[in-house]
Amino acid sequence: MSHNTIALNKQRQPLNHLDSVWLFGYGSLIYKTDFAYLDAKPACIYGWQRRFWQGSHDHRGTPEAPGRVLTLVETPGARCAGMAYQVTPDTFEHLDHREKNGYLRVFTPLHWLPSSDNSESGNSGHDETEGVVYLASADNEAYLGPASDAEIAAHIAKSRGPSGPNSEYLLKLAQALRDMNEHDEHVFAIERQLLLLMP
Repeated sequence: MSHNTIALNKQRQPLNHLDSVWLFGYGSLIYKTDFAYLDAKPACIYGWQRRFWQGSHDHRGTPEAPGRVLTLVETPGARCAGMAYQVTPDTFEHLDHREKNGYLRVFTPLHWLPSSDNSESGNSGHDETEGVVYLASADNEAYLGPASDAEIAAHIAKSRGPSGPNSEYLLKLAQALRDMNEHDEHVFAIERQLLLLMP
């Protein structure tokens, strides 16, 4: 499967019949919202975990030297926390371009987490809704696959692309997870290794 998925996402999952869609962000979408949204809430999905197994040819690396960014790996019993954004279907024009490097949209159940500001936008009596998440599976051309924490950190330390250093992606994500009081051992272990390599 080509790592440019814009046309494929439009073809396999049209969203124009919906008034709004909940989008689940588990990586840079947690801390970098360069799109308009109607509402935002902390949420989680079950059965998936974050892994720095996807190549980034367009944001945190180049086609010649891709960086490493997150995808989700199906893992029974796992829980992945992030942010959910309620967006209108036209927002996916921008999002499909931003996430075009091997990611496909899929629907998944979202579960609301307690909001840190205790606002009324909490769960409105429902603790679950359906949302969209971008996944990069092992059959896309940009997939890099597993490596040790030290190897991933070394790769991230040397990578940079049009959106900036690959290290910034990891460090901002780790801080955003801490701000949410969420612990992700994979992210934090690679962060520890990366900090050993930084001056």
